[in-house]
Amino acid sequence: MPELPEVETTMRGVRPFVEGRVVKQAVVRERRLRWPVPPDFNQKIEGLRIKSVSRRAKYILFETGHGFVMIHLGMSGRLRVLPKDTPPLKHDHLDLVLSSGKSLRFHDPRRFGSVLWITGLPSEHRLLAALGPEPFDQELKPEYLYRLSRGKKVTVKQFIMDGKIVVGVGNIYASEALFRAGIRPGRAAGRVSHIAFARLLGEIRAVLSEAIEAGGTTLRDYSRVNGEPGYFEQSLNVYERAGLPCVNCEKIVQRKVIGQRASYYCPRCQT
Repeated sequence: MPELPEVETTMRGVRPFVEGRVVKQAVVRERRLRWPVPPDFNQKIEGLRIKSVSRRAKYILFETGHGFVMIHLGMSGRLRVLPKDTPPLKHDHLDLVLSSGKSLRFHDPRRFGSVLWITGLPSEHRLLAALGPEPFDQELKPEYLYRLSRGKKVTVKQFIMDGKIVVGVGNIYASEALFRAGIRPGRAAGRVSHIAFARLLGEIRAVLSEAIEAGGTTLRDYSRVNGEPGYFEQSLNVYERAGLPCVNCEKIVQRKVIGQRASYYCPRCQT
């Protein structure tokens, strides 16, 4: 599943091609996504200029001044910028044909992604209103994580992956940040100290920044907007390395299921 770095990379990749362009036509081949594409989507978007492209959590927002196209990549979604006459593939569900002669194409084999039209402030939309801060928000401080974690028996890995606490810390990057911070993923969030949260927040930001710089992580379905893979997978320290020596101490990396997600950690480096 594309995580925050992959979505950020996609957003940055498509932005230069779509900002300032008029949507000449919307071609909807399949409306049955995670949430159905609105039946009047064509009428809403055609003829409008895309003023800006931004991201909130894993949602990419295309602002037109009259509303927003809000796209979620789901588990296997991709956005590509292609010549408008490029023949569609089997799972190419929607095109926004632009005044430049290019098309922004949404491809999603599993159809867990979504393409919605929203009006009003995105921050007030039902899918976004309850979300926590972005990992890079300046107001996100260790004190915030420490305060919300007090008395919590949920594991620290589940805690930082909770989108109502902080958005965008998916399974891969949670495992990597916890390893770098020296915190075992199964430790109760309420037992993590303020100092440890400060260290963890710094590592969350570092690992996400590095992944964005590298173009996202290539795992199964993800590739960049130009079709090339991301390269951060080469830098993973523990994720999917169970049974291999720790990169720091050579102790064998362990795998444990936490919250129905595979978690990886070094039993010596993480306590």
